[in-house]
Amino acid sequence: MSTPPEALPEANPQKLRTGFSRIWHATGYSLAGLRAGWSETAFRQEAIVAMVLLPLAFWLGRSWVETALLAGSVLLVMIVELLNTCIETAIDRIGPEWHDLSKRAKDMGSAAVLLSLLLAGGIWVAAVAHRLAA
Repeated sequence: MSTPPEALPEANPQKLRTGFSRIWHATGYSLAGLRAGWSETAFRQEAIVAMVLLPLAFWLGRSWVETALLAGSVLLVMIVELLNTCIETAIDRIGPEWHDLSKRAKDMGSAAVLLSLLLAGGIWVAAVAHRLAA
């Protein structure tokens, strides 16, 4: 026996958008996410460093591949930071009490940020050393 249509929950209106309307609204949600990220100290610090490093990547990189690696590593740190903030926010929404699985999720998000920072740092150190050696 099937459920009558009037008994089904209403679809999220966001899911009904298509074409340019979907792209327009998705862009708005993405900008809202960046504004929310800006309220996080770690993301704000990384974004300020990125404002310096991204233009520097175009000067330091000798080819499009080097430039892409330098700029991409900086952007990767910011992406991972936003995802880490997502994890922390979702865990905090569940409840403020301490739980081993919540701690584990937050610790792994933090480890992902650390690994992205080490990767970016390694790329930048290698690029600067290569530039100074030439």
